[in-house]
Amino acid sequence: MEEVYRFISDEINLKTDDIVVVGVSGGPDSMALLYILNEFKKKIGFKIVCAHVNHNKRVESEQEKIDLEKYCKENNIIFEYKKIESWGDDNFHNEARSVRYNFFEDLVEGYSAKYLMTAHQGDDLIETILMRIVRGSTLKGYSGFSRIVDKGDYKIVRPLITVTKDEINEFNKKNNIKYAIDSSNNEDHYTRNRYRHIVLPFLKNEEKNVHKKFLKFSETLLENNNYIDNEARKVFNKVFQDGSLFIDKFIQLDNVIQTKIIYSILEKIYGDDLLIIGDAHVDLIFGLINSNKSNSIVHLPNNVIVIKSYNELIFSYDEEEYGSYEIEINKLVNLPNGKIIEEIDDINDTSNFTIRLNSKELNMPLYVRNRKDGDKIIIKGMSGHKKVSEIFINEKIKISDRKLWPIVLDSKDNIVWIPGVKKSKFDKTGGKEYDIILRYY
Repeated sequence: MEEVYRFISDEINLKTDDIVVVGVSGGPDSMALLYILNEFKKKIGFKIVCAHVNHNKRVESEQEKIDLEKYCKENNIIFEYKKIESWGDDNFHNEARSVRYNFFEDLVEGYSAKYLMTAHQGDDLIETILMRIVRGSTLKGYSGFSRIVDKGDYKIVRPLITVTKDEINEFNKKNNIKYAIDSSNNEDHYTRNRYRHIVLPFLKNEEKNVHKKFLKFSETLLENNNYIDNEARKVFNKVFQDGSLFIDKFIQLDNVIQTKIIYSILEKIYGDDLLIIGDAHVDLIFGLINSNKSNSIVHLPNNVIVIKSYNELIFSYDEEEYGSYEIEINKLVNLPNGKIIEEIDDINDTSNFTIRLNSKELNMPLYVRNRKDGDKIIIKGMSGHKKVSEIFINEKIKISDRKLWPIVLDSKDNIVWIPGVKKSKFDKTGGKEYDIILRYY
């Protein structure tokens, strides 16, 4: 951990009048960071604001808040707390990240803090890079995250990025640092946990300092990304104005610059929610650009639509109510709610976002449509039919989302899947024979 102390001392160089907001979950990583910062505070005298978010997913969270608040009071650290009372229907980890950072940024502004520090460490960086590679991302996305991000009025700093979880655990043991354990970190239905428990040990066995290799990889990608950013910035306003991309000018650019411009447009639209956009969505946009059709449309998440109108590509929001839709499933389906159903070859996921089917038991082809009155499904592991409308209520699907929510069925109107919600009796797991895998994302 000497490298962490040296980094904070030499490169951050905290001053007496500085204010640091630090995100603290109460786990081993964030408690180690809080301990280290508190040691610097004793010598220098700056202010620490401990920002703690209770995600309200575990019964232990209330006690963890009490313990952390007590620690802060004993060490003259400002304690700020937010409890999330309810969640939406989006990906939990994406939504949780958005809530946390909005809370952190509010505190940074409220206290006029110079730094926001988080406890992301070397193992986190490896996991993030691997997940982005598998999912698909931008050059910047593939880099994971930076040690320092200049936000203008303040900087986001990740001092622990050069050390591993094992080093942090050893540091905590040596200094008798108490911390909470999040039991959900052991649950492999979370994608990140599978990388942590299966892939990471293999990499570390191959090279014990693999986290430093990934850090170097990340820094190299960021350097290249910054260069491409500068080149794309020179032509951006020439090809994109007032929500419209001029196709004839755009296609004359190098493919790398084209891709950067598309992601820059999406970044303007989605901001921090850019994580919900993947390669498949960008491929749809390029497919629209290269299409021979003069007028066509694709749907992106959060009601964003991209319309091709002759020589222009228009990025806008869909404010109209949709009627019914029905689409045959063939490799990849771009849904009106901005999501995608894709037929894939293999995946470890067994959640409700993936289903395995045996075509011999179904009437092919498969279709996807929105809900109709009277729709019923035989849920996997249950007997008898259950109304889809009741399932939506029980699963707390927003009323605004129910109209477009996809229902997958075969040609005889047997409902086989409510993507992201419930699987039917047709789902095949546990070594049973299947020849179709569908993924919803």
